[in-house]
Amino acid sequence: MRGGTRHGVKPRKVEGTWSLGVRAGDLVFVAGMQGIAPATNTLVQDPQARIRQAFLNIRLIAQSEGASLQDCVRVTVYVSDLHRYAAMVDKAQAELWGKPPYPPRTMIEVQRLFDDDIVEIDSVFYAPMKK
Repeated sequence: MRGGTRHGVKPRKVEGTWSLGVRAGDLVFVAGMQGIAPATNTLVQDPQARIRQAFLNIRLIAQSEGASLQDCVRVTVYVSDLHRYAAMVDKAQAELWGKPPYPPRTMIEVQRLFDDDIVEIDSVFYAPMKK
């Protein structure tokens, strides 16, 4: 899964010295994802939809490695304004996970994100390798 996903599915174009995700044994580490629409490779405009898209991009990479959102064991959410976006993160996560248990999550307000974005989310999934 170096540099992309096992099946070539990519939620965004990768430029530079990083990968969308990497497998290490039974764990899949997903890089920080923004709310970029895969079809256009541009940020989704609506803040709630953008946050949801960031989670969808994580899900896309996890699914390429045989995992689902329910296999997520760690989420870190970086937002540009905690008071403004925390509830939107909660809403998107509740909609996509459906019900508990939710993975452990840390949400951090940062001064600036890539492309002056509002959110970036990274995650770790438990996805046992098929023998």
